[in-house]
Amino acid sequence: MCEQLSSRAQRSEYGNSSIFASLFNPGITVGRFLNGFIVERFGDRRLIRYGISTLTMGVILVGIPFKSEIFALAGLIVIGLSYANLSVIHATPSNFGRENSQAIIEIQKVSTYVGTTFMPPLFGLIANGVNIGLYPLYLGILAVLMPTITETLNLAIG
Repeated sequence: MCEQLSSRAQRSEYGNSSIFASLFNPGITVGRFLNGFIVERFGDRRLIRYGISTLTMGVILVGIPFKSEIFALAGLIVIGLSYANLSVIHATPSNFGRENSQAIIEIQKVSTYVGTTFMPPLFGLIANGVNIGLYPLYLGILAVLMPTITETLNLAIG
């Protein structure tokens, strides 16, 4: 699997690579738009679980070594859609109490900025030093961490 993804990335020209990377953002935009309509119907916890399930499907699409790049492209859009469901800052007061919500929201925002600043370059170093084929594994590890942390929080707050 790693060799096929690596050779697919090497065959891809820089223009195709930027298209791959840019498909993540429209997925988030469309997902946040749709999220506004469905959050009240499903509730925060179920919505996060759906987001994690969608993320897993996207990681699988990116990781399966199909001959066509269309599945990887679709996987990146699906991953973007899933991340839209994972941002529920509005639930912070009910999860942590009104008196703690401002500090917790600040921590959430800082964590987001730190993650978006350092995770892509970190993977770039990994890909440079090892192989770009580790990208699905990298995404998979993050996809496993999310439900673990989320369900631990859900158990802690009841």
